[in-house]
Amino acid sequence: MEQSFQEYVNRLKACQNCASSLPLGANPVVQLSPQAKILIIGQAPGTKAHQTNLPFNDASGDRLRSWLNLTRDQFYDEENIALMPMGFCYPGRNPKGGDLPPLAACAPLWHEQTLKYLPNIRLTLLVGQYAQAYYLRNHRKKTLTETVKAWPEFLPTYFPLPHPSWRNNGWCNVNPWFETDLLPELQDKVRSILG
Repeated sequence: MEQSFQEYVNRLKACQNCASSLPLGANPVVQLSPQAKILIIGQAPGTKAHQTNLPFNDASGDRLRSWLNLTRDQFYDEENIALMPMGFCYPGRNPKGGDLPPLAACAPLWHEQTLKYLPNIRLTLLVGQYAQAYYLRNHRKKTLTETVKAWPEFLPTYFPLPHPSWRNNGWCNVNPWFETDLLPELQDKVRSILG
């Protein structure tokens, strides 16, 4: 018999597959509901998300919510927004700065199964290069900039975005089309889907 959605989520959140590779231990951080209409696939939770069990619960999340023109309450309404990173657990710090990439084992282990429990998704936002590489595969462009700029090609299924980290302030500054052209279109799509 097919397991219920709640049984599935409980199993996912109890995953210990990569625990020995994680500096803070395994703690999958997701927001899922079969009613969700928009799926956001990011990289991996940061330390604050790990500690609070709330995805994008940091400055990057504030910026992403601003890009989408959503309040915190709207963003964390699981009947509207599902949040599923490429790596479900905090991967640790990169000695060169920022966090390490999401662990590669997570997406192949969990994503396909999870998507079966999200039948109402009308748009998937691919936030950052890891989500774009995994989902767009050979359809993505040579660079993240080219991929994001080609966003109309991936509709109606996917909408690629850069990561909303402060580290991408420079990217936003040299790509003003992102805020002037892309964001209004993204906000219109989000508004039309959520009603």
